[in-house]
Amino acid sequence: MNTSKTKNRWLIALAAVGIHISIGSVYAWSVFSNPLHDAFGWDLKQISFTFGIAIFFLGASAAVMGHVVEKKGPRFTGLIAATFFGAGVAGAGVATMLESLYLLYFSYGVLGGIGLGVGYVTPVSTLIKWFPDRRGLATGLAIMGFGFASMIASPVIQALISSVGIPTTFFIMGGTYFVVMISAASYLERPPEGWQPDCMTQASAKKEVKPKACDCSQQDANDAVRTPQFWGLWIMIFINITCGIAIISAASPMAQEIAGLSAMQAATMVGIMGMLNGLGRLFWSSASDYLTRPNTFLAFFVIQIAAFTLLPSLSQALMFQLVVFLIMTCYGGGFSTLPAYIGDLFGTKQLGAIHGYVLTAWALAGLTGSSLAAFVRELTGSYTMTMYIFVGMLTVALMIAVAMKVYVAKTQRAIENAQGTETTKDMASA
Repeated sequence: MNTSKTKNRWLIALAAVGIHISIGSVYAWSVFSNPLHDAFGWDLKQISFTFGIAIFFLGASAAVMGHVVEKKGPRFTGLIAATFFGAGVAGAGVATMLESLYLLYFSYGVLGGIGLGVGYVTPVSTLIKWFPDRRGLATGLAIMGFGFASMIASPVIQALISSVGIPTTFFIMGGTYFVVMISAASYLERPPEGWQPDCMTQASAKKEVKPKACDCSQQDANDAVRTPQFWGLWIMIFINITCGIAIISAASPMAQEIAGLSAMQAATMVGIMGMLNGLGRLFWSSASDYLTRPNTFLAFFVIQIAAFTLLPSLSQALMFQLVVFLIMTCYGGGFSTLPAYIGDLFGTKQLGAIHGYVLTAWALAGLTGSSLAAFVRELTGSYTMTMYIFVGMLTVALMIAVAMKVYVAKTQRAIENAQGTETTKDMASA
């Protein structure tokens, strides 16, 4: 039941966005590349490795801290995320003052990466509990912030570097993120036991709506990991992220090579890709409340198989860009639809912990996606073979998505039949 003390769920969602907009600034790391190279002579591979370390520790810490979210609550882990991420970014300021590349790896990569992972999983399971009527919308709102963050952070970081220098920029950004994340985490809270939003309570009382299909199960994280459904979800997410990261990492040179865009036009395209990454997170996750999660994942892979097949032959600049933008919406949508799909498959009992386990796919994909694209490009002299390799991977993901759809439909049908039998027995006994 609702109580006067119950917090506003839309402010809970806003707090989640605040955390994700802060940690999502990791996608603006490339803004530091040239200034760090010019100031300290580090090569771009050394500098970009900082980002790789951060993404790896994002996945690793998410897997570990998902359990802590369920045990201690989102406020506790939100404070941990703020401390680690704020210290990691500010520590990068110390590293650049001392001109220490390895300290940069430790501060931004390790400490910041741990903050990323903890912050990423912190609000998700809580939001799903606040929005039982709109799981997809809820996770889309928060995770959209992660996708949009680079659009906000990039120009700010660029302006600060020009005016106050690299170390001070890290200090200012670290302090800002810490304050925003602490404030957001302080408002996060699980809903009361048995709570439902007014729209669901009123509709249920008036018998205006048919109850939604039940979750397939309510499982602990360690039990979920032993199921084929978990590994099906893990492989689908791994493939979706691998293909998306490859496009992100190679978008500019690929656009110039295949579609003949100038360097400036390609850079503009990359900026729009960031926007579509964010919009895709909100659009697809919200749409999944109506399409269902299995159908949404089917759409991701059908669209991308067609897109990656077409890309090598799209010499017309506008069509090339439109297809890349479409891929970006699927890339972002995979992230935001994932938590709701986990809820459908395994329930909300330990959703945060299960989400953390699945995000290990992100850690591995972050290391393989861009590397695979670059390796095949150097080996073959073009991006064509890379695109066809991704088509093959996405075809595997599509087959898994079909199997997952069949499983969900069969399981939910069995649950509905069991509920119908129970209702019939109750009516007969009455």
